Amino acid sequence: MPRKYLLLLSVALGVIVLDQWTKYLVVRELTTRFDDRPTLGERLSAMYGDPPPPGYDGLHFRSKRHIEISPSFFRLRYAENPGAAWGMFRSLPPHIRGPLFHVVSLGAVVFITWYFSKLSGKDPKERWALWGLPLVLGGALGNYIDRLARAFVIDFLEAHWYDKAAWPSFNVADSAIVVGVGLLLVDAFVRKEETPAENKSARLGS
Repeated sequence: MPRKYLLLLSVALGVIVLDQWTKYLVVRELTTRFDDRPTLGERLSAMYGDPPPPGYDGLHFRSKRHIEISPSFFRLRYAENPGAAWGMFRSLPPHIRGPLFHVVSLGAVVFITWYFSKLSGKDPKERWALWGLPLVLGGALGNYIDRLARAFVIDFLEAHWYDKAAWPSFNVADSAIVVGVGLLLVDAFVRKEETPAENKSARLGS
């Protein structure tokens, strides 16, 4: 197997495992979902099986506490997002929202895999894309697992400014996607800047 595909698999799988593990810890520590389920098998079944109907707070898994990391800026709080990133499209009817996210998620996986296959894996200028694409792929699949399992994504990272302004809750998969997209933007900028210089050198050498 070419080395670049080992990188793709290892980074993407690493993101997926870290994402699902942190979500498991959040459900265990911040909700009551596992309170009457002592074994790992029972907990995984409760986490990935059909969720109970939402309660009075709108959550399928009832929250029992949150953790203040920095009271003025950051906390861990269980949240559920049936929509896309930052809650977009969450107001769409489920029979429209579900198929839409399936198509978008699978399309993203196909596009990322195709784009990655076009990289040589040997050119130093491709290093940003070689890391960025696996991060985006792992993040997309991490959240897609949530959608397949229970039709909503578990979020828990909450950044705020003295509770007067807050960034929408996010998770490890979202973070990987943001970092990956940032690397791809750097890749596009670097290769765009280097291409004219290469063309000029080629013309001078001919």
